[in-house]
Amino acid sequence: MLSIAHAAAGAFIATKINNPWLSGPIIVATHFLQDYIPHWDVGQGLTKKLKSKHAAFIQELVTDFPASIIFVYFLYQASSTSINYQAWFGWFMALLPDFLEFPYLFLNLRFFPIKQIANLHNRFHHSTPNKWKGLWPQILVILLVLYFN
Repeated sequence: MLSIAHAAAGAFIATKINNPWLSGPIIVATHFLQDYIPHWDVGQGLTKKLKSKHAAFIQELVTDFPASIIFVYFLYQASSTSINYQAWFGWFMALLPDFLEFPYLFLNLRFFPIKQIANLHNRFHHSTPNKWKGLWPQILVILLVLYFN
């Protein structure tokens, strides 16, 4: 899934469940549930060498990752005079599995526990090369967060 879809779900959960000891594991589990749904993301094509790691990294760094920050900022932070720690905690926990997989995918680090984390993540990850088929579930997540927020 795109970072923005993970971030939307994570920030939403964290702002609805105030206890981080409860919301944190739920958010991480939601990340894997979202990744289980066939989806398209900026890493599409890496495993079949249709896209370079450099191109995927740049796309993530320039578009998807900033979009996740902007989404959380405008939905949960912009109208507040103080930091919405719950929303940012949700953002971080929602992206934590991807942060932990980063060294494996982009730095070729294959030692314990990085390799085991990447393998676990890969078991849940189902992507599709079809952009429309892969984007509509993510658009739905974002729309549901906007509606119920």
